[in-house]
Amino acid sequence: MSVSRISSTARRRAILDAFDAVRETSSTQPVERIARRLDISAGELQAARIGRDTWTLSLAPRELARRFEALGAVEARTCSPAATLVQRGRYPRLDGSDAAGLLLAPGGLDLRLLFSHWHWACLVRERPRCGSIDWQVQVFDQHGRMLHSCRALDTALNEGWTALFEVATEDEPAFTQEMPRPIRELPDTEGLAEDWGAMRDVHQFFSLLRRHGLERHEANALMEGHFTEALAPAAVENVLRRASEQRLPLMCFVSSPGCVQIRTGALPLPEWRDGRLSVSDPNFALRLDEAAILRVWRVHKPNADGGVTSLEAFDEQGQMILQLYAERREGQAERADWRRLLEAFPRWEAMA
Repeated sequence: MSVSRISSTARRRAILDAFDAVRETSSTQPVERIARRLDISAGELQAARIGRDTWTLSLAPRELARRFEALGAVEARTCSPAATLVQRGRYPRLDGSDAAGLLLAPGGLDLRLLFSHWHWACLVRERPRCGSIDWQVQVFDQHGRMLHSCRALDTALNEGWTALFEVATEDEPAFTQEMPRPIRELPDTEGLAEDWGAMRDVHQFFSLLRRHGLERHEANALMEGHFTEALAPAAVENVLRRASEQRLPLMCFVSSPGCVQIRTGALPLPEWRDGRLSVSDPNFALRLDEAAILRVWRVHKPNADGGVTSLEAFDEQGQMILQLYAERREGQAERADWRRLLEAFPRWEAMA
């Protein structure tokens, strides 16, 4: 089923007809999955529903994020290329700058927001079951990729939600087509190892990447055998399983281009559900498409407290799927049991 070559009003009608046909047989199917079936972006699908079940939120990105705190109990969701992180809780007060918002709540809804990628936000009414209604806020980038979303958990909407209705409009967004990311040969980067070894804070890593003109996966490949080691893709499931068995609390990072969502705490045992690896409890779910994991790295970054070690998984385009750290507070040394767990995995010779 494809509507990619239909244009204008007829295109919108075709999208709505196809959407309705899917929802008649599967009322809870996520919009991203339906959009993939239609060969369009999730943003274009939701924009086709404007005035029916979707309304544009005419707020600047930081103003919208500032209002999250007033939404009460929500289910917050962020997706990377092959991972989804869902958490229930309440957004904390917004901090940060006009460029980057901070919602700091270790152990709760803990997010980093990159507002330059926020292109369109909407208020959505969904009807997952007969007689029920879900209200959601969804944020998209310029290519129609969903960056972050939240769903109201209380049946009676509070003032935070009703205030969003007051700024809702039927303005239509415009999206641009996303171009495939080219995979280039690794550059010859002089001084990378010295700069990496000189770090005293893990946040300096972002400026290191900018200074050397590198993507994260490229830096990992260049530092193979120095600060990084390639591991087999199966290491992700094995690390999650062993961490759960040892009750070792982890920080799980799932990122879209405009949002990083972090879940901190001990993990339930992973299970396979509908072909995906799932780690979940009543207030949290991490779902992974393990087949999409192409490269996994054990990464060490120096800092003032003896350094930190992460497990990082990437897809074939070099986009990060998942990042794992041991739970740690600023100023604390990294847990020795986490390092031992990661060091137990041998280097993946196929990456040599």
